[in-house]
Amino acid sequence: MDALKPDGGQKSKPAAVKPGSASPSASGQAPAPAPAEDSERTAVFRAPKPAAAPRPDAPKASTFVPLRTDGDVATEVKPKPPVRPTPPTPPAPSRPSAPASASTATERLDHSDRSERTTQQPLPPKPPLDMLADLTNNPPPPPSPLRTAVRRFKIYAPLVVLLGIILAIVQLVRPLPQPKLVMTAKSSYTFEGAMPQLPWPSEGQAYMAAAGLGTLGQSGEQKPVPIASVTKSMTAYIILRDHPIKKGEQGAMIDVDKTAETEGKKNDSVNNESTLDTVKEGDKISEYDAIAALMIPSANNIARLLARWDSGSQEAFVKKMNDTAKELGMTNTTYTDPSGLDATTVSTAEDQVKLGLKLVEIETLLDITKKPNWVDPSGKSWRNWNGLTGPSGALGIKTGTTTKAGGNLLFAAQKKIGNTNQLIVGAVLGQHKPSIIDTVLAASKQLMVGTQKALEGATVVKKGDVVGYVDDGLGGRTPVVATADVQAIGWASLTVTVKLANGGGAMPQTARAGTEVGVLTVGEGASQVKVPVALKSDLASPGIGSKLTRIG
Repeated sequence: MDALKPDGGQKSKPAAVKPGSASPSASGQAPAPAPAEDSERTAVFRAPKPAAAPRPDAPKASTFVPLRTDGDVATEVKPKPPVRPTPPTPPAPSRPSAPASASTATERLDHSDRSERTTQQPLPPKPPLDMLADLTNNPPPPPSPLRTAVRRFKIYAPLVVLLGIILAIVQLVRPLPQPKLVMTAKSSYTFEGAMPQLPWPSEGQAYMAAAGLGTLGQSGEQKPVPIASVTKSMTAYIILRDHPIKKGEQGAMIDVDKTAETEGKKNDSVNNESTLDTVKEGDKISEYDAIAALMIPSANNIARLLARWDSGSQEAFVKKMNDTAKELGMTNTTYTDPSGLDATTVSTAEDQVKLGLKLVEIETLLDITKKPNWVDPSGKSWRNWNGLTGPSGALGIKTGTTTKAGGNLLFAAQKKIGNTNQLIVGAVLGQHKPSIIDTVLAASKQLMVGTQKALEGATVVKKGDVVGYVDDGLGGRTPVVATADVQAIGWASLTVTVKLANGGGAMPQTARAGTEVGVLTVGEGASQVKVPVALKSDLASPGIGSKLTRIG
């Protein structure tokens, strides 16, 4: 079949036939007129859609073959590879063109590759600097001490800050330490002058002391000698220690037994035994009156009655007397009976003063022994054998006279200095000059008066002086001052102790100026001087800085 001629009249050359396509003669159809240039390019470069599988009964489609003009150069145009749909993942690198069948196989391989990659374990993330180097296409800087230090700082600095915050919170919520009172004043004071010389007795032995201050001196050899009814001082001490009597009361009621009545009727002029002859079996006597009968008329039968009432027997009570003597440091004393009638009951003036210093602390006892006389429950009046009581100013304590023991006296007195009643205790033993009772009373009075004259007062601290401070335990110190003059009592050459202590309760964490927080004491025992101390300024709670920086 001849080729068609274009309008130009020129004979065109036959167009190149695409391989695999049917020739015009084979199809039996006339060639279609040539399309315009734009349409031809579209037909050449647009990838055809994949044809669906032909059905067996469908008619066969013809193949379109474009024609070229004579001026065009016949070229073989290869079709573009089919366009695959864009996957959701980033586009893969472009591949060279391939036939449709090869493209399909390649697509299957790409899907297989992607499936394998998603099942692999992801690599651990790189450090930030290495990732930045990958993004900027720059290699990471080589390790260096500075880089290592910076990296460690970035890691550990937040941990250190967190630990610091936790530590600060713990410090702030911890309980505050208990404030303490610390003394800055001198802990002692010494009186000026030489030791005073006291009028000691010419015979026997004597000993003199001041309560809470110490010993003024002694005379004679301190060897055990009979002490007669001075023994009753230990009997009274044990009874009042184990059966105390409240002030203004009479104490327990004691049944008078047959023995007490019988012994009270005795008239032993040889041993000069004193008894209370007004008691009868079946009567009751108060503990207070029993002690009075013991210490004022020196009733031996009441001493034995108290021993039986307390311990069940005199022997058991005597054992308690000796045990108590050891507790008080009376190393040269031996008791064999509760009344002292037996000459085998022996002691020294020094040991009896040790006992006397304990007796003057019992207010009920001194209230009895300082009386010049006493009226018993029957109405009979009894004279106190201690003639130093009353106008002479003695407070007792107990006389003791027998032919073997001579005249003996354990006495107590006081001297008021400032606001303090200073107590003194002395003992004079072994006075045998007749009359023995008058001799011992005279010797004791001289010793008592000489000691009272030797006592003097001295101002140790004045009102308003700083004597210490309150330590809050965190570095804070609040000064404390004396609220009154502190006067020490003593004698020449004596050194007394000065102490500062709280008032017995817990020290406050905060308080206003003027609040009393403790007591300043001078001396020891019953006659010590006590003056309250108060805050000079406000006692404030420790600040935040002190709480944060405390150790321990």
